[in-house]
Amino acid sequence: MATETIPTLHYLDIGRMGRGEVVRLFMRDAGIKFNDIRHAYDDTWPATSEKLKAEGITRTGKVPALLINGVTLNQHIPILRYLSRDIGRYDGETNHEKFQIDAVSDVYIDWRTRWVASLSGVTEDYKNNFVPQYYNVIAKYYSQNQGPYLLGDKITYADFAVYQSIDNDERIGTLPSELPEAVQKFREAFEARPSIAAYIEEHRVKKE
Repeated sequence: MATETIPTLHYLDIGRMGRGEVVRLFMRDAGIKFNDIRHAYDDTWPATSEKLKAEGITRTGKVPALLINGVTLNQHIPILRYLSRDIGRYDGETNHEKFQIDAVSDVYIDWRTRWVASLSGVTEDYKNNFVPQYYNVIAKYYSQNQGPYLLGDKITYADFAVYQSIDNDERIGTLPSELPEAVQKFREAFEARPSIAAYIEEHRVKKE
């Protein structure tokens, strides 16, 4: 990656939850070194948010924000697209491959909207209807190229988003007891990637 300084990621200090974690996992896998600034998510956050807005780090007051190549990027999926195109990997090669990545990213964004709403209280509709339907749709996309990743044996930025949905549903107790075969196959392959496996182990050790 052509950059003069190490990128800086701003996100909330909420462990492995949320949008910033998707960017963090991606950069770890891509071998991009970065400064990881985690802001407390407590009663000090409103003031911190306003400060970040005043400094031009975020227009909306929300994070993640990535400072890279002399520019500031917001919105986690566009950040992943930027990084993929910057390093020439994770973005698909043909127009159809890029379409599949964009389509799954959109399905994931719909999931995330519902997931965030569930943080204030999980509903039966979310857990028993929406979530199973979401993973069934994801499975159809992942079955199309025989997996384990969305594009077969080529990992893309969309895979990081899908993995985050699996992980975060599990953390709030809404992950189905049995995932569709294609989704489970993907999860196992993703967690077996050396950089991801090492990251998961680091966090497991920190919790013990």
